[in-house]
Amino acid sequence: MDEIIKNLNDWTDEATKQMLQSVVKKKRKFDKLKIRHLLVMWITMFFALMFSYYLYKTVYLPYSYSFAAMFSAFVNNSYNGVLLVFIISLYGFMNVLKQKVDKIEGEFHALRCEIIDKSKDLWKSDEAWRKRHEVFYLLKNHYDINLFHENK
Repeated sequence: MDEIIKNLNDWTDEATKQMLQSVVKKKRKFDKLKIRHLLVMWITMFFALMFSYYLYKTVYLPYSYSFAAMFSAFVNNSYNGVLLVFIISLYGFMNVLKQKVDKIEGEFHALRCEIIDKSKDLWKSDEAWRKRHEVFYLLKNHYDINLFHENK
């Protein structure tokens, strides 16, 4: 458990601390996957652009007089097929990562909304209820998790 959440002491009980810790874990996982998706997306775009430029220089310019000649030049070089399959694979991997990002974002948002909805039950005593906003500020400042409203 994170030190910040451990040090909440009398502001929350152990069950609430566990819920806060799980929302922090989901947020970290979401951020990690989001960065990985963006990285793979930019790598895919870079390779697609470089491959397009390569095809323009080696296939289109010398053989632009005939589609059959361009197709023949493309097929004659075996690296073109390998590069094309590589770029298509990167594109597929990018889409798989996007699906994972969307799934983990949904789980994170659902858990965050659950904490917001159950806040009256989680902070039952008057003293704890008065400290609730400080817990929310702490999570907002340290983890960028907004528990003040359900909207993203």
